[in-house]
Amino acid sequence: MHPDTYLNKVIMGSQEGSLQLWNISTKKKLYEFKGWNAAICCCVSSPALDVVGVGCSDGKVHVHNIRYDEEVVTFSHSTRGSVTALAFSTDGQPLLASGGSSGVISIWNLEKRRLQSIIGEAHDCSIVSLHFLANEPVLMSSSADNSLKMWIFDTTDGDPRLLRFRSGHSAPPLCIKFYANGRHILSAGQDRAFRLFSVIQDQQSRELSQRHVCKRAKKLKMKEAEIKLKPVIAFDVAEIRERDWCNVVTCHVDTPQAYVWRLQNFVIGEHVLTPCPQDPTPVKTCAISACGNFAVLGNAGGWIERFNLQSGISRGSYIDVSERKPCAHNGEVVGVACDSTNTVMISAGFYGDVKVWDFKGREVKSRWEIGCSLVKIVYQRSNGLLATVADDFVIRVFDVVSLKMVRKFEGHSDRVTDMCFSEDGKWLLTSSMDGTLRIWDVILAQQIDAIHVDVSITALSLSPNMDVLATTHVDQVGVYLWVNQEMFSAPAKAGSYGSGNEVVSVNLPSISSVKMSTDGDSDNSKVNSVETHDTYHSIPDQQIPNLVTLSLLPKTQWQSLINLDLIKERNKPIEPPKKPEKAPFFLPSIPTLSGEIVFKPRESADDKKDLQIAETEKTQEKSDVLVSQFLQYLLSSAEKKNFAAFTDYVKGLSASSLDMELRMLQIVDDDDSQEPSNRPELQFIELLLDYFIQEISFKNNFEFLQAMIRLFLKIHGESVRRQPVLQQKACKLLEIQSTVWQSIDYLFQSTRCMVTFLSNSQF
Repeated sequence: MHPDTYLNKVIMGSQEGSLQLWNISTKKKLYEFKGWNAAICCCVSSPALDVVGVGCSDGKVHVHNIRYDEEVVTFSHSTRGSVTALAFSTDGQPLLASGGSSGVISIWNLEKRRLQSIIGEAHDCSIVSLHFLANEPVLMSSSADNSLKMWIFDTTDGDPRLLRFRSGHSAPPLCIKFYANGRHILSAGQDRAFRLFSVIQDQQSRELSQRHVCKRAKKLKMKEAEIKLKPVIAFDVAEIRERDWCNVVTCHVDTPQAYVWRLQNFVIGEHVLTPCPQDPTPVKTCAISACGNFAVLGNAGGWIERFNLQSGISRGSYIDVSERKPCAHNGEVVGVACDSTNTVMISAGFYGDVKVWDFKGREVKSRWEIGCSLVKIVYQRSNGLLATVADDFVIRVFDVVSLKMVRKFEGHSDRVTDMCFSEDGKWLLTSSMDGTLRIWDVILAQQIDAIHVDVSITALSLSPNMDVLATTHVDQVGVYLWVNQEMFSAPAKAGSYGSGNEVVSVNLPSISSVKMSTDGDSDNSKVNSVETHDTYHSIPDQQIPNLVTLSLLPKTQWQSLINLDLIKERNKPIEPPKKPEKAPFFLPSIPTLSGEIVFKPRESADDKKDLQIAETEKTQEKSDVLVSQFLQYLLSSAEKKNFAAFTDYVKGLSASSLDMELRMLQIVDDDDSQEPSNRPELQFIELLLDYFIQEISFKNNFEFLQAMIRLFLKIHGESVRRQPVLQQKACKLLEIQSTVWQSIDYLFQSTRCMVTFLSNSQF
């Protein structure tokens, strides 16, 4: 630590027990203090000059004068363990706060030289740091249990009370899931806590209550962690019944019961679900029906039972009469799932058997064998696909209706830890202990991306909007959020796109939003981004056939091109500006060196005329610069036969700037006898028509191009009609435009007919 007013000097304490004063400028040791025969754990400066506080591993706190090397006062902790943090109060009260490895904070009175108060069980783990806010009776404390607490000294007896706190999991989370349309994340960890994190505002994050844990812990003289339920290994949630009754079901380690939770009140429910009470075995998996009324539980003994969430009463068990004993599966149930209409229920056993049950009748409708031991299953209700993971690291996707395997994805080299479907069912995300996260396109049956992280992913969940991915990692207590652009690597080259041969290595998301990097790294990232940008625009054929790509521009930007005349008419002044009736109160003056006041002469009519001419010439020069830049992009893109740079430039212009640049190419004279090669305006218009033909054929920036073509024909339509060369280009553009629009219109009409049919149908 750096003592106040000691220039270029620091004090260093070591585990050997020595305390030394060093000059960091000359790199010399100035003095070595008398030790206390104990390892020094912390050292802080006090508001008094030359006085520091030292905490040792033997539980003693020493207030020492470093100028005279004398002991001022010594305090001893009543609890065992070392002193890990110290802080002096700066609001005028002579207080010293000390934190130990047991999680207890002690408050010492320096004037009376005695213990003033103790904050018992302030934290569950060792205190990492303490800090008094400047000139305020507020103490901040942080601990290894991943919590930050604020204590205020405002009571009559001077004891501190908890003002507010922020906390997370003190042990690595085991399973996570997005909730409330991606605004919250439900997380269960090895610390026996079931938490709700807010993605938007951290003040809304909290731990779900397990009913009077603190009171029961004090009464039984036990720690709160010992009173809580065992760690959650699986849970399911249904948002539809949040306001009615419990809408979360959790399965716990080595627990034959499943517990229900009510997220509206953030508390554990009153019902405990116990499947097969005559032969209790640990519950391994759970699922809630789409209606939110039923919960299906599967245990280690192969038993599957259905419960009513409102009453907690059993509504029957699923028994396969072909098994050797009355149960659903011969071994452990690794997964259960319900469809969107409560028609079927799908279950999977440890030995590779997957069964489809009638949800209401509870009898087996069909079954199939995987051929190896199953680890996990995930069911997508929107498309009826079931993804299974076996111990051979292969992901198999089955169609539950046709009972056929429709996809098979290989690529992981170690145990698959988790997987999830996207909300639309087009993507399947899988994580493995080999450190990779792979994104599979279910429709195209190929891998679209693969990233590698230093710490393997243990659980993942994709938000319903598909813009944020939440992950948990081995021995990491945090929940990491990946934005879609950060998560997926840029489009690869044509030879390796979607092949899975290239795995991009990325770092875990940091807490800080500002990424500190070296100059070399920033240069490399710029080069990579440029290469990726060029590659993306040079491979337009990677687009999905029969679909168009939008420009992602704001709606107002391309709509302003269509309605530009109306906007100009609306923004016209109603009446010309009027001259002021009287002279201004302060007459304009010219500053002089003599200090005399010299009034600014009134401008004559000739001066005003000259000023207007100068402004007109300046505006004309600015327009010439803009148009020349516009033409440079157009000519260079035409030479490369790649209009990507020209498209980016045009998309960055405002509606009025683009209108002005197109009008500057307008043909004023109607001299048809002149050769087209001698008229540069015709060449530029021909290049613009070539640009429209190429972009429309590639179906890129569709809505922006339609608005731009309309504005182009409005300005240059008469010129195109008069010139035979431009007529041929326009006919070709019309042919391509008609072909593209017919395919799009067919998709629109098909979707419209399907929606109309479904809306008029009665089920």
